[in-house]
Amino acid sequence: MSVTEMFSHIQGFLSADQDIREEIRKVVQGLEQTAREILTVLQSVHQPSVFKEIPSKCAKARDLFCTFKTQIGDLKTKFPVEQYYRFHEHWRFVLQRLTFLAAFVVYLESENLVTREEVAQILGIEVVREKGFHLDIEDYLAGVNTPIYILFQKNVVVGCFLNFFLQSRMQ
Repeated sequence: MSVTEMFSHIQGFLSADQDIREEIRKVVQGLEQTAREILTVLQSVHQPSVFKEIPSKCAKARDLFCTFKTQIGDLKTKFPVEQYYRFHEHWRFVLQRLTFLAAFVVYLESENLVTREEVAQILGIEVVREKGFHLDIEDYLAGVNTPIYILFQKNVVVGCFLNFFLQSRMQ
């Protein structure tokens, strides 16, 4: 094999890899848009006047998770299953954010911490690596740690606001 043939073969491999990455990026942009929509729906729950609307906000968020399931189905077709970690960096952040959003919805609905299995079910993906597109333990933990801090912070803010509001009404 000549040097030219060798570099031609490598160039073909790199071009095919770049095509796969571009297809993945297109799908991930849709996933990010869905995550932003879910976040927008859930942002309003931090206002005390919206407490009665929390169940409807959670239901709307769950409907948007169905959109995510469709998009993730499309993503699964863009690369060979055995190359999950080769392309993982493309969807890692959005998967962590969606884990956070799923954890937040479950917390709002039941005041419980979501399990990895529950998140995988909400997102329509697997827990076990051998079954295909899955939720890494690292992605789950990164997603769950974010709302713990935010929930603590928001509970303190809302709690202080409610305390102030109740005291002002008593006077």
